[in-house]
Amino acid sequence: MTNRTESSPSLETPEQSGSVSGHKVGYARVSSPQQNLARQIEQLEAESVDTYFTDEASGSSRSRPGLEEALRYLRSGDQLVVTSMDRCARSLVDLHSIVDELVGKGVSVKFLKEGQVYSQDSTPIATLMLGLLGAVAEFERSIIRERQAEGIARAKQRGVYKGRAKALTDEQVDQARQWVVEGIPKAEVARRLKIGRTTLYAYLNQEPR
Repeated sequence: MTNRTESSPSLETPEQSGSVSGHKVGYARVSSPQQNLARQIEQLEAESVDTYFTDEASGSSRSRPGLEEALRYLRSGDQLVVTSMDRCARSLVDLHSIVDELVGKGVSVKFLKEGQVYSQDSTPIATLMLGLLGAVAEFERSIIRERQAEGIARAKQRGVYKGRAKALTDEQVDQARQWVVEGIPKAEVARRLKIGRTTLYAYLNQEPR
């Protein structure tokens, strides 16, 4: 991030950040279509976001069309709301880059888990705290990945590994197909089921039971 005080993001609590003059835009990400976006979407809706974008991709992936669309959508005065730093960025460098880009065009960034809001009202401590919190999030991700790999390996050795749980039940898939037949837009169907559009398409493309 830049060292110039006037463009560095500020460290604020949500209560200190003041009102948002533009739109509140949410962003949620899960690592695979088998995971569910529902919990993150509920948190975003509790923040009264005007709209939200989603991705179903590993945090290490460079292909995050939902985030890219959100970045294009945001304008000066808007606020990007993300449940946590590790949902937004794939690395500490990536986190700095995203926050710098948004703050530079007058958009504030709010991270719910960390309880932080970054904006153009900068303080010298902001860059330091962003780096520290981002580093902690990156470390937590690496520990989680290591534990998951160890757990899967042990489960495979015992012959009990069954893979990820389904994002939708068979009944929900049937309901989704019915809504589509009735002419409801797929984006709205995905919203009702609290899943990403990529996950919805994957289920709709499966052979009916």
